Amino acid sequence: MNGSRWLLAIATAVAVVQVGFLASMIVGRAAILQDGREVFLEVRPVDPRDLLRGDYVVLDYNISQVATELFVEAPSEEDRAGDASVYVRLKANADGLWQPIAARYGQAPEPAAAADEIDIRGKAGTWHGDAASVSIDYGVERFYVPEGEGLAIERDMNVRPFRMKLAIDVDGTAQIKSFHDGETMLYAEPLY
Repeated sequence: MNGSRWLLAIATAVAVVQVGFLASMIVGRAAILQDGREVFLEVRPVDPRDLLRGDYVVLDYNISQVATELFVEAPSEEDRAGDASVYVRLKANADGLWQPIAARYGQAPEPAAAADEIDIRGKAGTWHGDAASVSIDYGVERFYVPEGEGLAIERDMNVRPFRMKLAIDVDGTAQIKSFHDGETMLYAEPLY
């Protein structure tokens, strides 16, 4: 009897930890969507379908390739191998689209971002010494769409401009907020 009480207590504690972990993930994402700074990026299609998971659009942004000349310093040998943390400073242009203006491995560029700038964090691809740019994955490159709409969106993206509104937290973490066909919002991510 005493052993079963301990087992029940342990099982309850494990369940509470699991629920707490899931809740923290959901609340963290919602906090970024609600309180994060909003930026618009130009998107370009890559691939619209996954037969096992449904329709989605894989996106390449105007900030997915960052010119090596924008980096404050060359990466260390460890960072050159790829998958290193990178901060890219963005600033809006006259069209309201945000563009990279500086980048740095491991920490945000200095001095701190001005009021009209923001730093977004991503993972860098492999740095080749003679490359003109570095590929960066920000964790917002896949957007799920209603079934049957992925191919149409990809076709339309080759004809006219699409934009994505991201919310970016103070630590540089980005979340997709909404997907736009020009000025028309097609889809918005729910808070929860």
